[in-house]
Amino acid sequence: MFTRRHLLWTAGAAAVWPLHAQPVPPTVAAASDLKFALENVAALFERETGQRVRLVFGSSGNFYAQILQGAPFHLFMSADEAFVFKLADAGKTLDRGRLYAHGRIVIFVPKGSPLRADGQLRDLAAALRDGRLSKFAIANPEHAPYGARAREALHHAGLWEAIQPHLVVGENIAQTAQFATSGSTQGGIIALSLALAPQVAALGAFDLIPATWHQPLAQRMVLIKDAPEAAQRFYDFIATPGAQAIMTRFGFAMP
Repeated sequence: MFTRRHLLWTAGAAAVWPLHAQPVPPTVAAASDLKFALENVAALFERETGQRVRLVFGSSGNFYAQILQGAPFHLFMSADEAFVFKLADAGKTLDRGRLYAHGRIVIFVPKGSPLRADGQLRDLAAALRDGRLSKFAIANPEHAPYGARAREALHHAGLWEAIQPHLVVGENIAQTAQFATSGSTQGGIIALSLALAPQVAALGAFDLIPATWHQPLAQRMVLIKDAPEAAQRFYDFIATPGAQAIMTRFGFAMP
């Protein structure tokens, strides 16, 4: 007999079932140089699989510290593989991960800046001497890999000490790009992957800094222990031709 109790149970099941039918998107802690590239990759992943991912962007060093303390991330995409290895050594990851890209740094100057986009940093040196430079942006070298590489490049050019009073330090490379493009600084050192994004490229000019001036930006990803299957699928998807084509378009060299 179909009773009122059956009706209530059926209505309740109908309300609850869709929640269980939709897999919870895995959360990806991604270095902020990946912002534009990874948003495109995630959109392609959703189109091809029907599965969404939740992207959280920030500095690799901060994510390392958060994951070490148990932050609920499922996949970590670092701009510096050293942070992945440290998490693996601490027993926080499934394994030692996979290299997914090599990054590059550029000098970016916004429209109207007195600086020239000169990857050899000769014009930056001249601007320090003749007073054209008041503010210059880099990411925090203590926890942002792109900031650490900017510091190394400035050391190589012999400018690190002289530029200290002029530095505006971003929390991560995406914030640094905002400083470098907004006109609040005369320029900055940012990720090539951000400079190539149309919405950033339209705001100024940039030039590659020689890769030999700094340590490599070997970017590695790793699954955190107990990551769901959907995180594993996205991890594998990063290595597919479609995803790699997007990464290449944003200036990353594939391993």
